[in-house]
Amino acid sequence: MNGRSPIGVELVKKGVVKENDIQTAIEYQKQHPQKKLGDILNILNLCPQKQLIEAMGQILGENVIILTTDDIKIQENDYLPLELCKSCKAVLFEVIGKRAKVCFADTANFRAIEQVRAALVSHDLVMEKFLTFETNIETVIRSLENRNEATISSSGDVTKLVDTIIRSAMDKRASDVHIEPLEKSVRVRYRVDGELITVANIEKMKQAQLIGRIKAISNMHQEKQEAQDGAINSYEDFNIRVASQKTINGEKICLRLLKKNEGIRNIFDLGFPADEGMLKKCFDKRNSITIIAAPTGQGKTTTLYSILDYLNRPEINITTVEDPVEIRVPGINQIEIDEKSSFASALRSMLRSDPDIILLGEIRDTESAEIAIQAGQTGHYVLSTIHTINAIEVITRLRKMGISDYDISSTLATSVSQRLIRRVCPHCAVQRPFSKQEKEIINKFGERYHVQFDFTNKHAYDVKGCRECNHTGYLERIAIYEVLELTDGIKDLIVSGASSLKIRELALEQGYRPLVIDAFQKVLDGITTVEEVNNRLALY
Repeated sequence: MNGRSPIGVELVKKGVVKENDIQTAIEYQKQHPQKKLGDILNILNLCPQKQLIEAMGQILGENVIILTTDDIKIQENDYLPLELCKSCKAVLFEVIGKRAKVCFADTANFRAIEQVRAALVSHDLVMEKFLTFETNIETVIRSLENRNEATISSSGDVTKLVDTIIRSAMDKRASDVHIEPLEKSVRVRYRVDGELITVANIEKMKQAQLIGRIKAISNMHQEKQEAQDGAINSYEDFNIRVASQKTINGEKICLRLLKKNEGIRNIFDLGFPADEGMLKKCFDKRNSITIIAAPTGQGKTTTLYSILDYLNRPEINITTVEDPVEIRVPGINQIEIDEKSSFASALRSMLRSDPDIILLGEIRDTESAEIAIQAGQTGHYVLSTIHTINAIEVITRLRKMGISDYDISSTLATSVSQRLIRRVCPHCAVQRPFSKQEKEIINKFGERYHVQFDFTNKHAYDVKGCRECNHTGYLERIAIYEVLELTDGIKDLIVSGASSLKIRELALEQGYRPLVIDAFQKVLDGITTVEEVNNRLALY
């Protein structure tokens, strides 16, 4: 029995299985290490299912049940979202009074149990725990998924179906809706707080009608199969941008939901370090360019508008060029790019209208980069965005666009990089001391970048999940920032053609700190978790 699971020993003692059955299960487990011994005995049918689960219940001191779809007495989504059920391998199968009967595949998974317990507490329910086989959990969850998909798929005609998909996305605070043709179905996914969740799989026979309806209300060409863009303007509180892309299984549709009249948030509320002097130093400029750098969907435009709000005064003429205009701001001249114009042509005409500050939605190519540089060199302050991984790589990106080292060093004043990370949900997060491992991780990066983190009176948080946060443990997002100010020393390096590595070395000596430092400060401030920082920045 050497190396054998203790539960295997007990099962042999009880006469439920023989020693050679346990050995067979262990050999199977070597090929499937994520599977537990009891589940393997069931999968291999090495003993009667009822006898096995009852023996396991006696050994582990747990209530047991051989869960089937017939045992489900409630609508699961009324209490637990399916994403939580899948991640915790748990199913709520009955509610009697204030008691909720929940079946788990692993009753030793304390974290999963506490997540489910916290979700049920939000419904004023007390959890009664049961054990079953993982295969039973998987079968029931697949059945529940089919029920959930049926709610969307059975929404009457295709008009009702599309409306249900969109309104459900709004209710769940989704930023994007992905409608993706697969080989045998059409998958619908929402992006909520940066995470993709599957909400439905629609039968393949509805694909043409579904895609056709979305293209019709988006003013897109029905016949064209290549990529195209459109917009849906029939929802009172949202602008919806639509993009189609041909795939091997048909046209994929992506809808980006933009809430109307949401207003501009204060730059400090977004997560920018609470330092008025630093803000003024970074953004209150003349004869120069400030560039916000980040991948798509990381809040660059929101930051730009917050900066504009900070700079906006009656005596200043601010003009923007955007594709499209996402937030309408009183007192600011906003130009929207259409199919007859481009960023470069709009910029040229704008320069003749005497602007003080110019917001260019994105530096996309050499032409727009050159005109932005020219504007910065002729008395204007230009704000724009670019797609790079960090603030220092902005210099490399401009170089690759053909901008000379002299023009970069004489015009680029500040580059800012950012990412969005999820906030812990204030409704269900549980405060606790930082673990030794968490402190070691944070201090390792602090030492690397010569930052001393102070853990005095600081607390970490365990994410649990509740109705408010869709049972994820996180609610909304905040930005983490890094700021590169182009000092005289850095400008000299740029003019001399120095590599980004050399520029980074000097910047670090002069006070530049990468994203991870701001991220860990937000962990110490109780805003997010070490786990979430690692998920976003891939630290270890």
